[in-house]
Amino acid sequence: MHATELQQQLADREDDLDAAHAANRQLITRLKAGLIERRADPAAGAARYVLSLTAAGRADMLQRLRKPADHEITDFTRFYIVLAFLSHLPDMAEQHAVLRRRLEFLEEPASFFYDNDRPLRAEEIADPYRRGMLLTARATSRAERTWLREALGEKPPALDTTVTDSDPHAPAAPAS
Repeated sequence: MHATELQQQLADREDDLDAAHAANRQLITRLKAGLIERRADPAAGAARYVLSLTAAGRADMLQRLRKPADHEITDFTRFYIVLAFLSHLPDMAEQHAVLRRRLEFLEEPASFFYDNDRPLRAEEIADPYRRGMLLTARATSRAERTWLREALGEKPPALDTTVTDSDPHAPAAPAS
């Protein structure tokens, strides 16, 4: 894919030309570092290239997968990029180590909204849209944690209604 075409596709997907320019600069930097090679693809037309990882690029990718940066574990979108390539790690124990890091992150109490240092639960929010954000995040987090436990071969924890007040991920206790 030609660099300008790649840049436009990234801009279309990201809805942000600056992000596309940054991604293109990263690609060019990796080309110069010898992590990616390009070869002409005459079948695709003039000035078209196919990009592929070099041996050094593959080693770099595997190392990045073995030890993702913290933001690649905590950021939903970046973690999905890690997941997209995680099966390239040949060692299941290394794959599981990455999944455990994500699970540990998801099990920490968190919220979009806080009262001082205390994360607020959806049930404490009056604004319907903010409450919706928290309910959606709770459901997403619960589903992801369930999948992670399954992938790791672990059993899900039993529902303990005594922790619902302190666990922003836990479902609200049923009304009496």
